Amino acid sequence: MSSPVVFIDGDQGTTGLQIHERLRDRTDIRLSTLAAAERKDPRRRAEAINACDIAILCLPDAAAREAVDAIVNPAVRVIDASSAHRTQPGWTYGFPEMALGQAERIANARRVTNPGCYPTGAIGLLRPLLQAGLIPGNYPISIHAVSGYSGRGRAGVEEHEGQGAVNAPSYQVYGLELAHKHTPEIQQHAGLAQRPIFVPAYGAFRQGIVLTVPLQLRLLAPDVDGAMLHACLARHYAEAAHVRVLPLHESCVLKHLDPQVLNGTNDMRLSVFPNMEHGHVLLSAVFDNLGKGASGAAVQNLNLMLTQH
Repeated sequence: MSSPVVFIDGDQGTTGLQIHERLRDRTDIRLSTLAAAERKDPRRRAEAINACDIAILCLPDAAAREAVDAIVNPAVRVIDASSAHRTQPGWTYGFPEMALGQAERIANARRVTNPGCYPTGAIGLLRPLLQAGLIPGNYPISIHAVSGYSGRGRAGVEEHEGQGAVNAPSYQVYGLELAHKHTPEIQQHAGLAQRPIFVPAYGAFRQGIVLTVPLQLRLLAPDVDGAMLHACLARHYAEAAHVRVLPLHESCVLKHLDPQVLNGTNDMRLSVFPNMEHGHVLLSAVFDNLGKGASGAAVQNLNLMLTQH
């Protein structure tokens, strides 16, 4: 049997470049991309996607939808790294550690939608706690996250690394209209009954994310405390290769969270910081927005899908 053909559509963007870098030396697949002169040719793109076994779409949302519409070969499987299909029926959500059996669902899926970077952290923290009943579905969730500027794509990289880099902002909060496109994805896949408040920001570092969710214990069941929340997360991810829950004795001595500590990996670190005196708990996720938040997750999903090739 010949090696499966993996076509990367959009391999010149920040996510596509990193996926290509992670896959270029693999001998178990045949990597396919388009030459620069062919990338905007609809006929050539349609030919390439219909000739592959698995297509990885690293495209803007509209272009990703067009690429999927161009598929006429029923054997073609898709990993979409855009946000076009993350809440759409018929697509398998590509977060293997999210729920029991999710990795198997991804392995057998025809259409996989890669999670957004911010939702990976938010859902990773919230879904196990909601499923266990430790956080009610109608809890007024607030999420704050700071990403490296590569989260803006080429525009962010150019602003901070191009000719005008000296004028780039050191920190900027955005999404002030509280309508960030990741919010419905977080709500749906975390299992929230109400839309969370999500406030994102960019820092003057290339990649990495710190995402935090504060909780008021008085709004939870009377017996729920930080240790119980931590134990739930630790149980859920006990066998996960790429998600680690920091032990409480380690988190209690931390003085800060470094968003860049896991850069270049496909790993995510979750922590629980309880303050029982005030009845507060802070949940946190640290990971690479271009790793577990994008290209690393796509390659992890590809590896699962290849087991069923």
